[in-house]
Amino acid sequence: MAYAFRRDLERLQSKLNSDVIMSVSTTNPSGFSANLRGLIRTMRPRQWVKNVIIYAALVFDGKLFAPGLFLKTTLVVIFFSLVSSSVYIMNDLVDVEKDRQHPRKQSRPLASGRLSRRFAMVAAAFLAVVGLGGAFWLDPMVGVVVALYVLQNVAYSFYLKNVVIIDVMVLALGFLLRVVAGSIVADVANFSPWLYVCVTLLALFLGFGKRRHEIVLLDEGAGAHRASLQQYNLAMLDQIMTIVITSTLVAYTLYTFEARTALVSGGRMLLTVPFVLYFIFRYLYLVHVQKKGGAPDELLLKDKPLLINTGLWAASVVALIYF
Repeated sequence: MAYAFRRDLERLQSKLNSDVIMSVSTTNPSGFSANLRGLIRTMRPRQWVKNVIIYAALVFDGKLFAPGLFLKTTLVVIFFSLVSSSVYIMNDLVDVEKDRQHPRKQSRPLASGRLSRRFAMVAAAFLAVVGLGGAFWLDPMVGVVVALYVLQNVAYSFYLKNVVIIDVMVLALGFLLRVVAGSIVADVANFSPWLYVCVTLLALFLGFGKRRHEIVLLDEGAGAHRASLQQYNLAMLDQIMTIVITSTLVAYTLYTFEARTALVSGGRMLLTVPFVLYFIFRYLYLVHVQKKGGAPDELLLKDKPLLINTGLWAASVVALIYF
């Protein structure tokens, strides 16, 4: 009941603010500083946390403390952050009208008119050129992977995000490409293919959880915000998430004691499985009980139990591999 009341209140607020938003959006924001503030928000620096996964190859290949490789991997993280911010800006430019119908996204700088479209387009192009150029300068193969990431997101923004199931699979591919880029620059020798599987499955889990949150939040208006949401329903998404969760746990557990490339002998990596199990259970609790999950990256930073658990998992992995 409390959640239903909150959802209805958000819809009412959205309707009350729509006239104000439309009137603001018809006028360009004045001043470079105002546009810059809106641009920084549209770049979504909080979502750069996704790029931490690029370090996975370095960690699991036993090269975390190699200064040269760590520096190169950090540069890849920076280049991916620039390119991903360019993608976020492009996506907001494409979805500006639909975002105005969303109870939360309507406050985004482009949707609310606090960021000039022309300013945003120039910034998106600049960030893409710098990110891609830096990636090709660092390693041509890394540049190719980053270019594929950009092309994938262009296709997603203009078409694929409206194709049911494919929309989430494309997002999962973005995470996989990050790990591949990290593997290339770290020149891995022992990185297990199982971890590619685990990353992809976990990304699918988070992606379908996000779609579920959107359907619950928007209800009848879900289809107007995103065409693919008309093809989803809660029962279908819950079944898909159950399959993905089971597959993730099986894949990670098999990696811990079956992967020939695992650097931890004696099956001791099994000690990290409870952290993965808790992460999934906690996230399901947040999705089903707390009605969250719309922004998985932000949720990871805001939910203290989830953040602490992730930190403990990372610490245990480093301790088992290196000490």
